This record gives sequence, C-alpha cells and structure tokens, in this order.
Amino acid sequence: MNYNYNNLKEDEHVFHMWEVMNFNITDKYKFIKRNFIFNLISNIIFIPIGILLYIINKVLFGFEVIDKRKIIKDSGFVSVSNHIHPMDCTMIGLIYYPKRVYYPTIERNFKIPFIRHLIRLLYAFPIPQNKKYKDNFYKDINNALNNNKIIQMYPEGSMWPYYENVRHFKTGAFKMAVDANKPIQPIKFLFEENNGIYSLYKKKKCIVAKVLDPIYPNNNLEYSLRIEDLKERCYKIIKEAK
Repeated sequence: MNYNYNNLKEDEHVFHMWEVMNFNITDKYKFIKRNFIFNLISNIIFIPIGILLYIINKVLFGFEVIDKRKIIKDSGFVSVSNHIHPMDCTMIGLIYYPKRVYYPTIERNFKIPFIRHLIRLLYAFPIPQNKKYKDNFYKDINNALNNNKIIQMYPEGSMWPYYENVRHFKTGAFKMAVDANKPIQPIKFLFEENNGIYSLYKKKKCIVAKVLDPIYPNNNLEYSLRIEDLKERCYKIIKEAK
C-alpha cells in the first residue's frame, strides 16, 4: 500500500488495525510488570518468537544491522529511532537481542484482539492519554532505566510506512533520559536498493538499521534546556545519518 504524506501533520497516524476491544488504565495498573510468572512466560516465548522474527525480517525485508558495536554497554538507556514500518519494533528487539526491550506504545494498540496480549507479553505497555496516570508511567520507566533496562521510543509520534525523511521529535523520550540521567541510543532505519537474491522477489527496498553514537544529557544545563538540548542533538544525528 502506498501512502500520500503530503499535507499531513507530522504525528498523524496513517496505519490502523482492528481496534474493537475495551481497554482502560486504572490507578493500580502496572505499566512494567514485575510478576515472576508473567516474566517467566514472557522469557520462554521470547526465544522461539525471536528466532521466527529474525527469519521473517531477513527474508521479507532484507533486514540488516550496521555498527552494532556502538550499542551502550552496562547501563540502562532510552533507544530512539524513526518509525517506518509496523515490524520495526521487532527489528529493534533483534538489534538488542538477547537483552529485552520495553516498548511504550499508544493505548489504541491494546484494543486490538489477540495482538494486545502478545505485545504485552513482549514487554509493550500503554502510554496513558489521561494525565492522572502519567506520574506512575514515568516512575515505572525511571525504575526500569535505573535497573539497566532498555526503553524504546519513537519520538516522531506515529508510524509512517517507508517514509525516508525524519520528522520532528516530541520530548517524551528525552524527558525519560534526563529524569534518570541515562543516555540515548540513537538508531536510524534506512532503505537500500534490493541486491542479490532480494532483487528476484522484493519490490520495496530493504530495511537497514544503523546504530549511531550514544548521546548523553548535558548536566550543565537547567532541566528544561537539558531535555530540549538532548532532543535537538538526537534529531540532528539521526536526520544526518546515511
């Protein structure tokens, strides 16, 4: 399917699924689950799903990772990338495999039959629209980052399939990093012409993920400027990456 991105707001959603289930966040909702049984089941299914997703992404999308050596070691961090495909979240998971990744995602994804249970098991959790739940949301993320976990964010705010430019960023991901005083790990999804065997059956370009140099908060700046500075530096490095 081809999309016309002209005259759209940069964070407008163009990709929709069957969102028919009820879903509501409550005061007791656990954004990041610490339940032993839940995490055990999640870790068990993660292995075969990871293998299956590697095969799917390699065969269907020609997926490759460049400069994986740049991934931050021995620290929690916020992973940031452009959002160019419904499957790019699985590609993020493969970049950091075997480490697990937490995925804040729009509430609407938890209204999709079956998918909502699968993504929950794969460590997705909703970004609350209601401001009264935002404190608990950010608190759980802060705890995760300080326990050396990875949080994946898409600061463009929506997914535009096969869009080759980088849209302007929202601040949420950078607030998370500054609040926990943790680095940003930038990733850029790029598109490459089909070569070799892919040219025999693929029409769309192959998807490549380029791991970029980490970016750290500037603690010499006042809080709000620190967030803005981190956002602008991240946007620049991702936009200019080739």
